[in-house]
Amino acid sequence: MPDLTADELLSTTRAVRKRLDLERPLPRALLEECVDLALQAPSAGNAQTWSFVVLTDQPAKDAVAHWYRRSFEAFAAAAEPVAEPTPAARRAAESAQHLADHLHEVPALVIPCIAGRLDQAGPEGQAAGWGSIVQAAWSFCLAARSRGLGTCWTTLHLTYEREVAEALGIPYAEVTQTCLLPVAHTIGSDFKPGPRRPAADVIRWDRW
Repeated sequence: MPDLTADELLSTTRAVRKRLDLERPLPRALLEECVDLALQAPSAGNAQTWSFVVLTDQPAKDAVAHWYRRSFEAFAAAAEPVAEPTPAARRAAESAQHLADHLHEVPALVIPCIAGRLDQAGPEGQAAGWGSIVQAAWSFCLAARSRGLGTCWTTLHLTYEREVAEALGIPYAEVTQTCLLPVAHTIGSDFKPGPRRPAADVIRWDRW
């Protein structure tokens, strides 16, 4: 289990796809610990109207992976071809393809959900709903990283949210799925901060 400072945890929690260990078992207790910590996140009005659908049974994972791949294939087909992709772009494409090909093999798939249909809410309701579940789901990702687990925040399955809801028994009219988090032990733990712009480039002091 990585021994990370708070800064290391925040700067090295990466989107893990190719380095998810598809062979190593993932104890349910670890997933429960991550959800326990996620539930400490703030929520609008302290309502805590979230749920975490955790998939470990193969038929359930197969169903989600089917709709994910269908969405990924359409996304990939619509992408503009690039004659000379950069090495970073090539790695990103290969990583995304790898996850689509192997999603059904990932030990656990987690779908954070929030009560209500956010697509039918007004601006304040959407901000409150997304602001609540995103904080909880990211806390889950941080908790996973601190336990030697990798995650990847992806939303492609939401193209078929209704179909996934039907397959998993999620009441579509009452609950919004917000993302999909593949979860597994990682192959190695030497994750590093990603390349980012310096803070001075994005801070606007006192006004735009």
